[in-house]
Amino acid sequence: MPTLNVSINQSNFNLDTSGVAGFFGGDEAISAMATVHLYRGRRWLGWYNSPGSYIVAKKFGQLANSRFWDGLFPGPNLTPAEVFGLDGKTGPRYWGVLSGTDMACGHLAYLVVQKTEEVEEVVELGGRETIPQTVTILDVGDVILKHTDQAPMMSVHHALLAAIPITINLATCVLCAASGDWLAFALILLGVISGGTSCFVIGSAQLDFLAGVKEPSPGTPPADGILLMRNNVVIVRGAEKDINPITKGKFVLRMHGGPEYRRIGLCSLLLLAQFLLQLLFMPQASTFGQIMFISSVAASWAYNSFLSSLEQEKIQVDVLWKALGNPRLLKFGLKSRAAQAVFACLVLSHGIQRPSVDFKPKKVLHRFISNDTRVWDVWRDKVAEQLENNKEEKSFKLSSEDLRGFGDHERALLASLLRDAEDAYGGYQEQVHKIEDNTHISEKQVPRPDSVV
Repeated sequence: MPTLNVSINQSNFNLDTSGVAGFFGGDEAISAMATVHLYRGRRWLGWYNSPGSYIVAKKFGQLANSRFWDGLFPGPNLTPAEVFGLDGKTGPRYWGVLSGTDMACGHLAYLVVQKTEEVEEVVELGGRETIPQTVTILDVGDVILKHTDQAPMMSVHHALLAAIPITINLATCVLCAASGDWLAFALILLGVISGGTSCFVIGSAQLDFLAGVKEPSPGTPPADGILLMRNNVVIVRGAEKDINPITKGKFVLRMHGGPEYRRIGLCSLLLLAQFLLQLLFMPQASTFGQIMFISSVAASWAYNSFLSSLEQEKIQVDVLWKALGNPRLLKFGLKSRAAQAVFACLVLSHGIQRPSVDFKPKKVLHRFISNDTRVWDVWRDKVAEQLENNKEEKSFKLSSEDLRGFGDHERALLASLLRDAEDAYGGYQEQVHKIEDNTHISEKQVPRPDSVV
């Protein structure tokens, strides 16, 4: 005998909610599940009837790696980090000015670039303006990657928000039971159990770092180098072991049961069963039970949408920056590519005895501007000559002998490019104290050769 009599149950009206549960809100559910490793404690807060169970099952079921699971959930067998958006982004190319390393970087270098774009304080340097460029200096100190407690604890208000869908789902279960609709009660409870179990099992994975080469060879030179983009460049400075996490490292998820990940497969199978049972039996529930079911799904979808709105890449950046010891960023704005190349070359040569066998200014300039024309060749030769000498006063003027054979338009172009170099050098001299302040930590920790033999 139901303790709650609902008059709407006497009508023949049917909401036909069977198709809602499995497909609606699938993208939001996947995005919400991807946050489970970015907040400690998040894995305990998945006890609600989340929509999109079929989409979620197909997505995460691909993690399970065996002939049976591949047949049930076909698709590429990606790593856990790739599935949850913690790996897979293509980073910029890294070039070490002293080591000569030239390589494509991955996800962590991509996050470093995203961090530099957040820097609002930009020191603008003067000069002729063509296309605005930036140079960001990142000095990495003595990095010791810790493998635990990198993810931030979920804040109190996030936990309180999670209590809303959980409470609503439990309330709809109670109301369905009170009205005597045990079918709707069972189907809502099934969604709560499958969602909570899946969130707990998947969230039990540990967010970790794979730092690349842990122990570089003795005598390895500093890994000072550049992350070069189209208009922006990030200069990274530090020891090889400290730069490796950026250039060669990546996030990994330590999941139990690899490489088959049978638990993930079972959770996906449970979500798939939830979809099928709700699809088949929810139309048989009473009208009130269907309203309660929709209410639980709506509350769960709203919370998933909130989790989807969180900037996951920003959370990953914060985790990475914490692991790197919260290094400072110093950003400069320049007016042209030529000025950017000269300024970057000056920053990279800071603290290196000149002339150096390994540090070649001309090679750095060519990395920025590879145009193989006579004007650019002369420009690179003149700028490199001035940067290699130890004189504080530098002259970027060309003699009439240097200009022999050049036409008027070539002379005008060369003169403007050399003025860009002179402006960049003047800006560097004005800002060198800031560059030195930015490196005071790394200068103590990163051995720099007094001379190169």
